[in-house]
Amino acid sequence: MAFNQELEAITQAFSGHGVDEKSLATILGKWDPVERETYRKKTSPFFVEDHDRKFQKWNDHHVRLLKHEFVRFKNAVVLWSMHPWERDARLAKEALKKGPSSYNVLIEIACTRSSEELLGARKAYHSLFDHSIEEDVASHIHGIDRKLLVALVSAYRYEGTKVKDDTAKSEAKTLSNAIKNDQKKPIVEDDEVIRILSTRSKLHLQAVSKHYKEISGKNLEEDLDDLRFKETVQCLCTPQVYFSKVLDASLKIDVDKNVKKSLTRVVITRADIDMKEIKTEYQKLYGVSLPHKIEETAKGNYKDFLLTLITRGG
Repeated sequence: MAFNQELEAITQAFSGHGVDEKSLATILGKWDPVERETYRKKTSPFFVEDHDRKFQKWNDHHVRLLKHEFVRFKNAVVLWSMHPWERDARLAKEALKKGPSSYNVLIEIACTRSSEELLGARKAYHSLFDHSIEEDVASHIHGIDRKLLVALVSAYRYEGTKVKDDTAKSEAKTLSNAIKNDQKKPIVEDDEVIRILSTRSKLHLQAVSKHYKEISGKNLEEDLDDLRFKETVQCLCTPQVYFSKVLDASLKIDVDKNVKKSLTRVVITRADIDMKEIKTEYQKLYGVSLPHKIEETAKGNYKDFLLTLITRGG
């Protein structure tokens, strides 16, 4: 391989989700000091020239980014090895520390797990942090999201097959009226809406969503302006659509590190649950297969591990 090709290969090895360890080992490892200096001079996004002192130094911002890229594989392996209860408990704790940009993770855990799985995560949270998820959500979240999120993480939903259609129709009307009157009474303060979303079974809520569309002519999530309520409805009624959208956002090159981390979280937490359905939905939404998109975007051992997980079960 010519030196210019090697330069391009190394630049690509650093540019994505994870790093291409093989290229770094086989190319960067054999370069002599002159070749490494040439690389530093030709990759200005990574290195900054100190003209007074005549040397090239790493761009601090890129060093911080690379630290995250190098640990993606390790983090994925550690998360995959964890008991699902511990994994969800730790993900919830991290989401609370990061603040509003990560509150969707709390909604994922509360709304896409079974009642027993959510209860297990709450038990693990007690064991790990000597607090309950409920009390930490209530004490850390001070804004308009608190009431909904406390209700969601406290839920233990019925998971049988019985749905009372008349009740579902009535509650669809309740939601329709609440959305229409949002200017008078914000939906985030509507106890009836929160009760419906945080206590009803998922099958019941799917029936509510169906009746809502009959009443309004639009999908429930389309009419909801509040992001947390929109995410809640998606996670409860169309989780594969929700996860496909999260994955697509995480696979964009120019997104921040927290959005990129969603790729690891979704693949790890859904690999044994509904990844086959998520792959089907992703193909339908974006016209490309999820494995192909990961192959195109991710790098090295991280990429290989993700592809192994998403091909489990077909």
